[in-house]
This record gives sequence, C-alpha cells and structure tokens, in this order.
Amino acid sequence: MVSNNVLIGTVGYHLLRNHSVGPILLPQLNAKAWNEQVSIEEMNWGPIAIVQYFQTLEIPFDRVIFLVALERQERKIGDISVYQWLGKLPDEQQIQACVGDAATGVISVENLLVIGEFFKIWPKEVFLVDVEPGPEQAGEHLTDEVKDKIPEILRILEELTLDGEVLMETEKLQGDTLFEE
Repeated sequence: MVSNNVLIGTVGYHLLRNHSVGPILLPQLNAKAWNEQVSIEEMNWGPIAIVQYFQTLEIPFDRVIFLVALERQERKIGDISVYQWLGKLPDEQQIQACVGDAATGVISVENLLVIGEFFKIWPKEVFLVDVEPGPEQAGEHLTDEVKDKIPEILRILEELTLDGEVLMETEKLQGDTLFEE
C-alpha cells in the first residue's frame, strides 16, 4: 500500500556526474509505474519557490523523499545513506546564510530543508536518500560505482513510498546539526 500523498523530489545540479544522481535518474523515475499518489518533481527551482508551491497545495504531502548526493568523508563512492529529517532550525545566522545562498541560486538540500522548516511546510515524514558522489567532477554520466547502485536506489525510493512505518534503518538529521562548525 502506498502512503497517502508522497513526493519524490530530486535535488542537485546538472552535469556534475555523481553529484547529479537525482537529475540523471529523473527520467527513469518519471517512467516508472508509481501509484497515482506518488508525485515526482525536480526540486531545483529555489527554496522560496518550493515553499510557495507547498503553501498552495490543496492536498499536502504526507511524506517527502529527496534523492540527493552529498559528500561525506566516511563513505565510499556509491554508498547510500537514508536520513530522516527531524526538523529543528540552526541559529539565526545560519538561517540567513541559507536564505542568502538560495537568493543567489545555490542548489542545496540543506538550504531547502532549513528554509522549508522555517516556513513550516514539511510534513511529519521527510527522508533523504543520499548517495555518496565522491569528488565533484564535470560530466553527463554517473560513474560505474553509482550506476551499479541504481537498482538499490530505486528499491529504497519505492520502499519509502509504502504506507505505514518506515522499517529500514535511517540516520536522524536535524537543522541544528546539519552544518559542520
């Protein structure tokens, strides 16, 4: 069974190889036979526009899942982590930095999460499926390490669209610990 109203959003720049896993997989996600209550959106159009979009929804999302690629030192290229967003805002200076970045066109799931949290648009369930991209490189295609993980990425996304409690192991993520000091 699929959760009531689920959004799978891709966040990331185009043409940056593994950092572009979301945009690269977007056509494949759109072609997949999801339940009609699952929406697929590229979420690169700026946090304020996304806030406005969420504020105008007649039927809000019950669960939001972001497909992203963030560099984390402790992982190998292609490693997948699933995070559950718990909210909590960082300090005011960091919130202002997120707004400043967003105003200048920086595409960042961190900015999106914080700005969305500030405007209270997120449902109770927000997840990040985060694929380790390795060092940033220009290019149109994923490396073999990430390409080999596509079936697992799709399986995780599908599992997260299912109704009920999420049973897979997730790490917790919140705004007051999102940014490294």
